[in-house]
Amino acid sequence: MADTNDPGTVGGPEDGAPTDASVVDAFAAVEEAFLVDGDDVEIIDAFSATSAEQERDEYRDALQRVKAEFDNYRKRTAKADAETRERAAENLVVQLLPVLDACDAAIIHDADDVGPISKMLLETLLKEGLEPMVPEGQPFDPTLHEAVLHEPGDGGESTVVESLRTGYLWKGRVLRPAMVKVRG
Repeated sequence: MADTNDPGTVGGPEDGAPTDASVVDAFAAVEEAFLVDGDDVEIIDAFSATSAEQERDEYRDALQRVKAEFDNYRKRTAKADAETRERAAENLVVQLLPVLDACDAAIIHDADDVGPISKMLLETLLKEGLEPMVPEGQPFDPTLHEAVLHEPGDGGESTVVESLRTGYLWKGRVLRPAMVKVRG
């Protein structure tokens, strides 16, 4: 009688257990049922290749999206940084305008020593984007001018006749409107 505890033996015919030959035949039948022929192997290889290509394409698309998002983020932050620097420069210029006004007032009152300092400060600010407004003779524009005096005119369009305080533009935007006397 065969030892049933021995993993190498399956059992014998005397106790109704299958023989080694019948087990081998059963495995052969199962193997034959599930084995694939050469054509099926090619289909499986093509399927796995297609699957790998799809996965590769998905990863490539995801990488391209992430790269585009990062490029957009970098552009947004660079633009925000530039705007922050621009606002800081504009704020500094606004704080320097009273100094320019004081220099102009000193020059009007014959303080000749202030002239070179005023000229250097104004030239430096002009290089950076400051533009003084010269409104005399132009039509009155409330976005550019602040009318503080008015004199009667001929009934036509209101025009600026005198500038009482210089107005300034900073890179095309009104930094401070000109204080003017208007006729009309």
